[in-house]
Amino acid sequence: MTPRTFSGLYRFKSSFGMLCALLLTGCLGMPDGVKPVQDFELERYLGKWYEIARLDHSFERGLQRVTAEYSKREGGGVQVINRGFDLESGEWQEAEGKAFFVGPEDEAYLKVSFFGPFYGSYVVFELGEGYEYAFVAGANTDYLWLLSRTPEVSPALLAHFRERAESLGFDTTELITVNHL
Repeated sequence: MTPRTFSGLYRFKSSFGMLCALLLTGCLGMPDGVKPVQDFELERYLGKWYEIARLDHSFERGLQRVTAEYSKREGGGVQVINRGFDLESGEWQEAEGKAFFVGPEDEAYLKVSFFGPFYGSYVVFELGEGYEYAFVAGANTDYLWLLSRTPEVSPALLAHFRERAESLGFDTTELITVNHL
């Protein structure tokens, strides 16, 4: 089966609502207490990541087996390809975006766009020493992800993610664990 491609955020069920939310809440910034990883090395971050857990939002609702692939773009920045399997339709969804550093390139604070000139925050606030996992936030506490280089993580890492996120004000009772089977 080939993935359906959308010219924007995958899961376009409520793209208008997402656009309104981005315009009303502001696209860049980060939650209080969240600090981007320093001494960030983009080359080490590039490649495939598996989404392990997330806070639910309209553009990923119902998706499992979600991955993100990062590569360098010609002309600068980062190409982002997100894929997920839609359980309801039985089809793969895919979105292609672009990301750019907001500040210095050794600070894990980027802006990412999947449609037009609208950007959202992508803040890596914890990163495994070997770049084997990443805790990522958006502009506010509504957006949170745990990414891993493997489709499964230890219960201890998942517990650490929950504790860290909760301490920063994220509602961890709403976390969704992503199935990769």
